[in-house]
Amino acid sequence: MSMSVAEEESSEEVNVPGEIDWQMLDKSKFFFLGAALFSGVSATLYPVVVLKTRQQVAQSQVSCLNTAFSLIRGEGFRALYRGFGTSLMGTIPARALYMAALEVTKSSVGTATVRFGLAEPTAALVANAAAGLSAAMAAQLVWTPVDVVSQRLMIQGGCDSSNPKASACRYINGIDAFRKILSNDGLRGLYRGFGISILTYAPSNAVWWASYSVAQRMVWGGVGYYLCKGNDNGANSALKPDTKTVMAVQGVSAAVAGGMSALITMPLDTIKTRLQVLDGDENGRRGPTVMQTLRSLVREGGWTACYRGLGPRWASMSMSATTMITTYEFLKRLSAKNQEVLT
Repeated sequence: MSMSVAEEESSEEVNVPGEIDWQMLDKSKFFFLGAALFSGVSATLYPVVVLKTRQQVAQSQVSCLNTAFSLIRGEGFRALYRGFGTSLMGTIPARALYMAALEVTKSSVGTATVRFGLAEPTAALVANAAAGLSAAMAAQLVWTPVDVVSQRLMIQGGCDSSNPKASACRYINGIDAFRKILSNDGLRGLYRGFGISILTYAPSNAVWWASYSVAQRMVWGGVGYYLCKGNDNGANSALKPDTKTVMAVQGVSAAVAGGMSALITMPLDTIKTRLQVLDGDENGRRGPTVMQTLRSLVREGGWTACYRGLGPRWASMSMSATTMITTYEFLKRLSAKNQEVLT
C-alpha cells in the first residue's frame, strides 16, 4: 500500500516519495544489510539502555548524570557496554523477526483495509498500528531471554556486597549467565517478564507506528511545504523534496512518536525490568508478581518511582526512533528490487 496519495492529499504541492512495500524488497539483501545497520545502531545507543536499567533497579531516586558518573568512576567505561555481546547476538534474529512481521502485516492489513473502503490515511493508520503490534509480539520471543541475560550483566557491578545473595548476581559472561539462570530457574527464568514485555512493547509499538504515520502527515502538511518551497520550479509544479528533506521529516516524526510512546509505557517498562533482574527465591518459591513489584516500587518512592529512568528512556527511544526509522527507510531503498522506481 502506497502512502503517497494520502500524503499528497495533506499537502498537494509536495511530491512525497511512495512507500516501498514487502513485495518490492530483495529479501536476502534486506535481512543482510538490516543486520549490519541495526547492529551499529544498537552499539551507539547501548550505554543509554544501561543507565536506564541501573536507574530502574535502584532503591532510591538518582539522576541520570549521577548514575553515569558513579558507574564510570567505580567500574570504568567498559561498564557502559556490560552485556552488549549478549544483546548483539539477540539483535540479529530479533530484528529479522521484527522486520518480517512488520512489513508482511503492514502490506496485508493495508491492502485489506483499503478494500473495505477506508480512506487511505485511516487505512495507513490501522495498518501501521497492526504492524507494530504483530512485530513486537514476534520479536519478544527472542528479546525476552536476551533482555533477562543482558540486564543481569548490566547491573551485576551494582550489586550490594552486604547482601548475602550478592554472589548470585555475578556472572562471567552471557553464556555463564544463561546457563546459571536456566539451571536455577528453568526456562521460566529466561522468560521472566514475558507477559508484561508483551503488554509493554506491543501497545508501545502500535502507538509508535500509528503516531509516526500521523506525525509524518502533519509534518509534510505544514513544515514540509516550507522546507521544500525553495525547490519550486513553477507556479503549478509539484515540489519534489530532496533526500535530506525526506530524512529530516522522517526523523522529526519518529522522535515525536518515540517520546510519546516512552511516556505512555514507562511504568510497565520499570516493572518489567525489576521482574527480569531478580532471581527466584532459593527456597523454591517463585519470584515476585507484577502487583508485588508495583507495590514495592510505590513504597520506595510513590508513584513517581514507576517513572525512574524516564529521562534516559525518553532520550533512548527518541534517538533510537529517529535513527531506526531513517536507517530503516534507507535500508528499504537499498533493498528495493527495482531501483529505477525510486528516482
